[in-house]
Amino acid sequence: MISRRGLLGAGAGGLLLGGCDRINGLPAVRRTLALGEDASLAAQRLVSDRAALAPEYTLSERSPYFRANGTQRPASDQYARMVADGFADWRLKVSGLVARPLSLSMDQLRALPQRTQVTRHDCVEGWSAIGQWTGVPLNLLLRAAGVARQARFAVFHCADEIRGVPYYESVDLIDAFHPQTMLAHALNGRPLPIENGAPLRLRVERQLGYKHAKYVHRVELVDRLGGIAGGKGGFWEDVADYQWYAGI
Repeated sequence: MISRRGLLGAGAGGLLLGGCDRINGLPAVRRTLALGEDASLAAQRLVSDRAALAPEYTLSERSPYFRANGTQRPASDQYARMVADGFADWRLKVSGLVARPLSLSMDQLRALPQRTQVTRHDCVEGWSAIGQWTGVPLNLLLRAAGVARQARFAVFHCADEIRGVPYYESVDLIDAFHPQTMLAHALNGRPLPIENGAPLRLRVERQLGYKHAKYVHRVELVDRLGGIAGGKGGFWEDVADYQWYAGI
C-alpha cells in the first residue's frame, strides 16, 4: 500500500544455451527474429491492457526461500565499502531527460511514500518464487524529477558487472509509470539481501526476471536506446539476443 507521508525536498543467470542459439547467431536469422519481435510487441500493445496489474498474493503464499538470479554480489571495492557502511553513502540518481535531476540517499528514499506488494518472480531459467517487496514507486520519482516530453525510456544503471561489462536494463514509460513498478529496498519485511540486489532493485512485475535489474544506482531518461552499450536496451538483450520486451 502507498503511505500518506509527503515527498521530501527532492521535488515532490545464466544463458539458456542450445542448438537453436547457433542458428540464432546467423545475421539473417537475427534480423528476421527482430522483425518478428517488433511485430509481436506491437500486437501485444494493441490487444493487452498495459496498465493491468500483475497478480498479488497473500503473505502465507510467499516462497520459503527466494532464490537470487544473476549476480550474487558486485565485485568492486566501491561496492564493498558501501556494504561495510550500511549503504549510508549510496545515492540513487535520476538524470537524463528530466527537468530536475535527483540524487537521493537511502534514508531519503525510505522516507518517501512506499508501496508493499506480494508478487511472483518468473525467471527465464525456468523457476519462480513469490516474495513481498517494499519500495518507492518509480512513478513518484519520475514525477518529482519532471520527465521531459521527448523521453521514451527509463534506463537502469547497476553496480554489478558481467564479463567486465556494467549491467543495465530499460523499460518504456508505460512500464516505468505502472503502479506496481518500484525500486525495492526490502524483501519479506527485511532489508534487501545482497544476493537479491541490495540496496535497490527494480521490480517491473509484468515482465520476466532478467528485466528486474539489481544494484540500481542511476535511472536515466532517454529518447532512444541505440546509443547505450550494445543498443538493444539491456545486457542480456545485447549479448544473448534476449527479447527487450519480456511481458508475461
